[in-house]
Amino acid sequence: MSKILMVDDDPNIRELVCIMLRNGGFEVCDAKDGCDALEKLGRESVELAIIDLMMPNMDGYALCRHLRQGYENLPILMLTAKAELPSKVLGFEAGADDYLTKPFAADELLLRVKALLRRYRIAASQMVQIGGVVVDKNSYAVTVAGVGEDIPMKEFELLFKLAGFPGKTFSRDQLIEDVWGYDFDGNERTLDVHISRLRERFPPERSGFKITTIRGIGYRLEVKV
Repeated sequence: MSKILMVDDDPNIRELVCIMLRNGGFEVCDAKDGCDALEKLGRESVELAIIDLMMPNMDGYALCRHLRQGYENLPILMLTAKAELPSKVLGFEAGADDYLTKPFAADELLLRVKALLRRYRIAASQMVQIGGVVVDKNSYAVTVAGVGEDIPMKEFELLFKLAGFPGKTFSRDQLIEDVWGYDFDGNERTLDVHISRLRERFPPERSGFKITTIRGIGYRLEVKV
């Protein structure tokens, strides 16, 4: 049974979300703010964190950045009343994987939690199959319908990053840092060029997926249905 950390300074919201998660078959621990959450993580082993944005002592943005430094492979769902695009951009740039605004339905919360857990488990395997494409990081090989595809290393790393988390929106800064490194001295155009090349190599009708531009934020790989 997966354990989830719920972080919110409102005790009523904490209780409501914890009930929803337990009814959905999850084990839950909760924290009242970012500082309390980090203390709990020192004692508890969790597989996903649900974080409110506006909290005292340490807000959700700061907590998210801390988690990305010390718990890189922990999925993060931001749960907040702030629905404006700038708030979402800040959340994704801080390292959030998904963003759900209040009020919310229990079914949607559970679907998002299960999707995030599934994405991270796929990525941890080092081999991703998305549509008709298999991306194997163990051998750095890409196959399309069983046929090998030779692609440059940076394109491979970018594809593996996006394909490992289908449906997740990555900010432009996050992709640049993860693929090119913190000391990258180029510009965002480099990312755009690599995305364009991946789109040319893997058209949706051949690959079974598409790479979508999320205006004002970054990119997301989506499975073709």
